[in-house]
Amino acid sequence: MSKREGNASARKRRPDSDQKTEDFVSQSAVISAFRVFQQELDTRHDKYERLVKLSRDITIESKRTIFLLHRVTSVPNVEEVLNEADNKLDGVRQKIGQIAEELRGEDIYQFHKAFTSGVQEYVEAVSFHHFIRHRTLLSLEEINAALVFIKDETVVIKAPGEIQGACVLTFQVTSTDYLLGVADLTGELMRMCISSVGNGDMETPFELSNFLRDIHDGFAYLGNVGPYEVSKKLHTLRQSLGKVEDACYMLRVRGSEIPKHMLADVFSSRTAVMEQDEEVA
Repeated sequence: MSKREGNASARKRRPDSDQKTEDFVSQSAVISAFRVFQQELDTRHDKYERLVKLSRDITIESKRTIFLLHRVTSVPNVEEVLNEADNKLDGVRQKIGQIAEELRGEDIYQFHKAFTSGVQEYVEAVSFHHFIRHRTLLSLEEINAALVFIKDETVVIKAPGEIQGACVLTFQVTSTDYLLGVADLTGELMRMCISSVGNGDMETPFELSNFLRDIHDGFAYLGNVGPYEVSKKLHTLRQSLGKVEDACYMLRVRGSEIPKHMLADVFSSRTAVMEQDEEVA
């Protein structure tokens, strides 16, 4: 092989070597980007699972609070039950504070499905508590005002040293979660009506009937404009209102004929018949 041919062969080999180097660098960049993307997805998935667990804990504690509040129809000291429920709700709010911590710097709607059920249950519990104490509906603004959390944390500054400060975290219940929680509240009020009838309370059912009718009218104003999930709850709301109105009718028309200790049994049997008719329909 002549010297000229050898140089030509070397020139041909150099581009192939450079191409392999470029391919290797390109593959390394893709692998690095993939690993970063994988780590980001794993971090997001872990956060989602933590939020699901927190939501489950909030649901459980909120349900326990609701069960506790149903005792107000049968105990002599209502304030004692309400104070105990206050303590339970404070614990629930601490759980919501942990959700606020997890969502710091995140888009809430990317993780909304993970904790929406727990938030709805909390709205139901805190609204039920508020109604028993004040006989009014708790507003969304009042709920959100109680979900402000102050957390002490250490901030590292550029200069050597650290500074201790307070960080304010807020959690905002969405309007949809609020409406769904209020819709579930109507079922608890219907159960409260049944308990009141069983204890010979002739005033509470009529008060509950007026309150539920106002809630129903409010939902009716939304019509098809409101969220789809809310429209599905409207049927259950109407069932609860119908049962409470039936109890009021029975008390008004036949209350003097039926002994007080039998009113709950009569009402329960009428409710069972109504539910069977609704299933057939």
